[in-house]
Amino acid sequence: MLIAGDIGGTKTLLALYAPETGARKPIVQTEFHSADYNSLDTMVRAFITQNKHPVQIACFDVAGPVIGGRAHLTNLPWVLDERAMQTALGLKRVTLLNDLKAMAYAVPHLLPDDVQTINEGRTEPQGPMALVAPGTGLGEAFLIWNGAAYIACSSEGGHADFGPADETQAALWRHVADRYGHVARERVCSGSGLPNIYDFLRDSGREPEPAAFAASLAGVSDRTPAIVQAALQDPSNTICTATLDLFVSILGAEAANLALTVMSTGGLYLGGGIPPRIIAHLQDGRFMRAFINKGRFADFLNKVPVKVITTQAALLGAALYGLDQIDRSA
Repeated sequence: MLIAGDIGGTKTLLALYAPETGARKPIVQTEFHSADYNSLDTMVRAFITQNKHPVQIACFDVAGPVIGGRAHLTNLPWVLDERAMQTALGLKRVTLLNDLKAMAYAVPHLLPDDVQTINEGRTEPQGPMALVAPGTGLGEAFLIWNGAAYIACSSEGGHADFGPADETQAALWRHVADRYGHVARERVCSGSGLPNIYDFLRDSGREPEPAAFAASLAGVSDRTPAIVQAALQDPSNTICTATLDLFVSILGAEAANLALTVMSTGGLYLGGGIPPRIIAHLQDGRFMRAFINKGRFADFLNKVPVKVITTQAALLGAALYGLDQIDRSA
């Protein structure tokens, strides 16, 4: 039996799988609030105790780089180690994957119902594929063909420099630089970055902040859900709609940066928690205008297929990877 997990900065999904039923049919799946636990070991023990199934192998995708079997999560105060977890949980093997590598591992296995199309484009068989995933943070990954199968490669591109595309974004850069010093892409292109855009529009006087909405945000630890909900449901709240519009433009430009970097003729995929919630805003033209706004490479980018992943791809990738390990050991 395999336990697979998608370990996020905000929430964690744990699920049990059997080789005979495969990665798309978990025996049981549970969502946990990550901050409620002081370690992944504690959470996994609770999950195993609740479900009373014998587990031999575990595969967890984590929101942070994995180096030498160790991971220090970017948005959680956890340090994970494969060997230490293997001993603590009494398992035969524990594997840690970067969450974007796990998500990328799932991309070649996605079904038509697992995605929604933003740009039809033209897929080149066995062409490189790129993945940009704004959630709590900003994840990026890519896939390359080795002659027999795709290899999933993780990256930390979300922490590279944010490059403004126009005067408004340049002013945003200055606003965020004053607050943080270094302006990583994640600071303006993620769930944790959305409030930075909101604050910039408010503080610069570009958009008024409704007093009632400001009061509703005052006691909230995470303002992002409220801002996105208002943008989607209340057109009169112009600061929230402007925040989401600017976010979509920044996301389009960043997705194009990665598509150009890896020449993703096999497609560009948008994952993470945010894109599935704002598909209408991604399909209204703003995203693609920013995506193809790359001068002489506009025609190339217009031919790149762009799709939003609407399934739990990271968990699917971790399950596929873990079940592949079971097959190899057998």
